[in-house]
Amino acid sequence: MRFSQTAILAISGLAALHAQVPPPTDAEMENFLRTAKVVSAKSLNVGITNSQRLTLEAPERKHDAHFQTIDEYKASFQTAIGTEINFRDSWKYNVAGYKLDRLLNLNMTPVTIERKIHGKSGSLTWWVDDVAMMEVDRHKNKMQPPDQEAWNCQMHVVRVFDQLIYNIDRNLQNLLITTDWKLWMIDHTRAFRLFQDLREPKNLTRCDRTLMERLKQLSFPQLVKTMKGYLNELEVKGLLARRDKIVRLFEQRAAQDQDVLYDMKVRR
Repeated sequence: MRFSQTAILAISGLAALHAQVPPPTDAEMENFLRTAKVVSAKSLNVGITNSQRLTLEAPERKHDAHFQTIDEYKASFQTAIGTEINFRDSWKYNVAGYKLDRLLNLNMTPVTIERKIHGKSGSLTWWVDDVAMMEVDRHKNKMQPPDQEAWNCQMHVVRVFDQLIYNIDRNLQNLLITTDWKLWMIDHTRAFRLFQDLREPKNLTRCDRTLMERLKQLSFPQLVKTMKGYLNELEVKGLLARRDKIVRLFEQRAAQDQDVLYDMKVRR
C-alpha cells in the first residue's frame, strides 16, 4: 500500500501539534529513566536480543522505555556476513552509542542509561515519541520524504556513524522515522568492533561539515573517560583508527568535489 498526500499532511500536522510542547532535556530523560518506577513490562518480538518494552512512572511523567540485557561473548560466531572472531553482543554498546552521539552533537540516538531492573543490568532507552514508521515500512510502502535533500543529509550521517562504530547489524528495523521526518538510530549491541579498517567505505559519499570537525576533536583520553565501563581501550583505539580513515577519505574527496561536504541543521 502507498501513503496518500493526505496521510503525509496528517503526519506533518501531528508533528506541529507536538512541537508546541517542549520535550524534556537529555538530563531530565536520564533522571527519569534512572529513578522512575517500573509499572509494566512486555517482551518484544522484533530483533533477536529478547528485549522488553517497559512502562515507567514518576510523579512528573509516565513514559515507556526499551530494556536490553544481552551481554554475550563468543570466540567465534557465524553471522550473516561470515565468521566473526571475538564476537560481542552487548547492551553496553547501546550506552556507548548514545554517549558518542552526544559527543558528536548528532542527537539521532535516543537517551540511554545503564540500569539494573529485577536483578539484571542492561541498557534502558527512552522510547522514541511520535514514531510514524520504521525505515522498513517506508521502503515497503514506497513513501517519499517531503524534503528529499534533508532526508539524504540525515542518511549520510547514519552511514558515517555506522562506519565509525563498525556497526554490523544496521537494518531497516532499527531506523525509526518520527512524524516530523527525523531519523533515529537504535540498537547498537553489535557495534564497536576492534577492527581498524572501515567495514564499507563505499557507503561514505558525503559528510556534514560540523560532524567532520567534531570527529577530528575526538581524543583517546576523552573517549576512555566518557566510555568507562562501556568500551575498553582496544575498542576506543579501533574507533579512533576508523575515525582517522573517515576524515582522510572525506578530506581527499572534498579537495576534488566541494559538494562532498554539506551543512545540516543541528538536531534538538
